Amino acid sequence: MMRSPAELPALLVKAARTGPNRPALILPHQTLSYAELLQLAAGVASRLQAGGIAAGARLAMWVNDPQALVLLLQASIAAGYVACPISTRLPAAEAVRLAQRISAAALITDQPLTSKTSTVVLPANSLLQGSAPHSMQLPESISETQPVSIIFTSGSTGEPKAALHGYGNHYYSALGSGENITFGADDRWLLSLPLYHVGGLAILFRAMLGGGTVVVPQDRHDLAAAIRAHRITHVSMVSTQLYRMLREPQSVETLRGLKAILLGGSGMPRSLIEAAHEQGLPIHTSYGLTEMASQVTATPPGAGLEALLTAGRLLPHREVKINADDEILVKGRTRFLGYVHGDRLQQPFDAEGWFATGDLGRWTDQGYLQVTGRKDNLFISGGENIQPEEIEQALLQYPGMLQAVVVPVPDTEFGQRPVAFVQMQANPSVDAALLREYLSERLARFKIPIAFFPWPQEETFAGIKPNRRRLAELAEKWLSE
Repeated sequence: MMRSPAELPALLVKAARTGPNRPALILPHQTLSYAELLQLAAGVASRLQAGGIAAGARLAMWVNDPQALVLLLQASIAAGYVACPISTRLPAAEAVRLAQRISAAALITDQPLTSKTSTVVLPANSLLQGSAPHSMQLPESISETQPVSIIFTSGSTGEPKAALHGYGNHYYSALGSGENITFGADDRWLLSLPLYHVGGLAILFRAMLGGGTVVVPQDRHDLAAAIRAHRITHVSMVSTQLYRMLREPQSVETLRGLKAILLGGSGMPRSLIEAAHEQGLPIHTSYGLTEMASQVTATPPGAGLEALLTAGRLLPHREVKINADDEILVKGRTRFLGYVHGDRLQQPFDAEGWFATGDLGRWTDQGYLQVTGRKDNLFISGGENIQPEEIEQALLQYPGMLQAVVVPVPDTEFGQRPVAFVQMQANPSVDAALLREYLSERLARFKIPIAFFPWPQEETFAGIKPNRRRLAELAEKWLSE
C-alpha cells in the first residue's frame, strides 16, 4: 500500500518562530538572524512572483558570490521554488545549456552572460536588494514530495545528470545525520563545500533543522582562520582540505577543538585517516551520493581506526542492500525523485523502489560498509578485468601519496591499458620507476600503469570529484605528445 506524502515543518519558518534572534547565517560582512533570513526569503519570493515567476518554477543559479547564493537558495526553497545551483567553474555557455536542459523558468546570475539564451535572466542583486511589491506569507509546512532542488551529479564518468530532490529528501537526510552527529542551536557549521554539491546544500538543512548557524568564510582557502574567528564546531571536508590543514601544527590544534569533522567527496587516502586519527581529530568517514541527498552511511562519534577505514554504518531513514554483483542499492526517504530531462522525469528505480548506485561494496563483520569501487569504472585489458580503484588503493599506501586516479587509454595490442594521475604530499614530481617497483610487489603485472602523470591543476575539475572522462582524454593527449 502506498504511503501518503507527509506534511513536514517548513524548517526556515519554524526556526524563525522558535528562535527568531538566533544567528542563522554569519557572512563576511554581516550576520542574519533567523527572523531576518525569513524576511529576506519572503522579499525574494515577492520579487520573483511580481516578475511573473510562479511558485514551483525551476530557477537555475549561476552565482559566484557564496553569500548571495546561500541567501537565494534559502529563499527559493522556503518560497516553494526549485533551486538549481550551477558551478561557476563552468563557462557561461555551459551554464546556459544546463539551465535549458532543466527547463528553467529563469537563470539567476551575478556575472555577465556572454552566451545568448531564451531563458529569462535575472540579476541576483535585484532579487536580494530590490524593494518588495508586497509582503508574502511563506507556508509553515511543505509536502515531503514537493520538488525543491536540482543538483547536477559530479559527471565523473560522463554527462552530469540533473537529480531532482523533494523537500522530504533533504529533511530526512538532515534528520538522520543529526542522530549521528548532533548539531544544535549553539553550534556553527562552516560552509566549506560548494553549494552546487549536495554536501554543501545539506549543511543548510542541518542548520535549519537544529536551529544552528551556517558560517560563510571570507577566504575558502584559509579554513583554519575561519574556524578560529567564528568559533566553528562542525566542518565538512574533502581529502585535499584535510591534508592542507594537517601540514600546519596550529591548524591541527584548531581542528582538535571541533565537535565533528565530516569527511566525504571521494575515497580518503588511508594515510590521511591514520594521521587524523593519530592526532586525535573528531573525524567521521562516510558514503553518500547526490541521489540520496548526501550521506547514506557514516561512522559514529569516537570511532576507532578500523571503523574509520570504512564508510560507516547505515543512517536512519535510508536503506541499503548489496546485490549478487556486489553493487550497492539504496532507497528510503532520502532517495531522490528522479532525473530531470527537460519537462520529463526519469525514475530509474526497480519495482521495489531500489536505486542502483553503480558503486561496488560489501559489509564488514561489524556492520560497516566498505566501498570498493565503481561498476562503470571497470575496463578490460588483454582479456583481464581491471578495477581502477584497486590500483588507486595500492598507490594510496605509497608513502607521501595524497591522491591517485587510474584511467584507461586505448592500446592497439591490449585494447586498453591503465594510466595513473598522482599527487604527492611533498614533491610534485613523479618517480615512475619507484612507483612501478612498489606496485609490482602488490599487484599483477597487467594492473601496473604504463605511465604516471602529475596531478593536473585544480581548474581541471568543475566539481569536488575528479572527472575520470576528462582525465582519460588528458592522458591520451599527453601520451601522444
